Amino acid sequence: MHKNLTFSDHLRLIDERSTAFRAAVAAAPSLDAQVPSRPEWTLFDLVQRVGLNRRKTAAVVAAGPADGPPEQSAWDDGTGAPREREALLAWWTESVAHLLGVLRAAGPDRRCWTWWDDSPSPQTSGAWARRQVPEIAVFTSDVQRIPGAPQPLSDEVALDGFDDCQFTLCATTVAWPHDPAIVDYHATEGRSWRLRLSPEGAQVVRVTPGAGGDRETADVHARGTASDLVLFFYGRIPLEALEFAGDRRVFDQLAAWDPSV
Repeated sequence: MHKNLTFSDHLRLIDERSTAFRAAVAAAPSLDAQVPSRPEWTLFDLVQRVGLNRRKTAAVVAAGPADGPPEQSAWDDGTGAPREREALLAWWTESVAHLLGVLRAAGPDRRCWTWWDDSPSPQTSGAWARRQVPEIAVFTSDVQRIPGAPQPLSDEVALDGFDDCQFTLCATTVAWPHDPAIVDYHATEGRSWRLRLSPEGAQVVRVTPGAGGDRETADVHARGTASDLVLFFYGRIPLEALEFAGDRRVFDQLAAWDPSV
């Protein structure tokens, strides 16, 4: 049976995945190496961006309730990350330690600004903690791809991470601009999600395989490990890496859709 992860679980996984990220950066051949998933970035660029985003998250949580994110000066002093590898690794470790300290001090229920205000996910420090885990895990996979040795995301990270992707990143009240569609995702570990796209927006529900209930047929569905579903969602692997059936144009439309525009 699937275990719902707690705030403490998310803090533990931030620490674990950040340690794995650090190890991958330490083992990479060069900070000037190109990142396969983002060829316009070097490894240094990636580490700097990911580290600054952890610092920005810490500033958002520390600020508490707000109508928008804090000024950039609250999390970026303009000096950037150090370019020497050991100093860069220390800067990364400090960035994550600061984020974890802010999250622990806040607890899971502090209200704060989020950019997902029209999704079902709460606008809380706990939701920010959850959001960090799949992000850091995917970026770790990016670094591991430089020497060609990516590792799958753990079931714990991937199942919770894909659930968060659906409810935080997909679900919205912004009208779907194409023909209505139903998308089903099935993780081989035994969890499923249904995404309903319509003029009312994108609505997500968890589905129990074989439980009956909603008998509408999906227009398209994809099946794979939870790790592969997350990596597909983030554009790291192609749809062809999954089992899929139905109208693939729906996936292309989803990939191109930006509800904020």
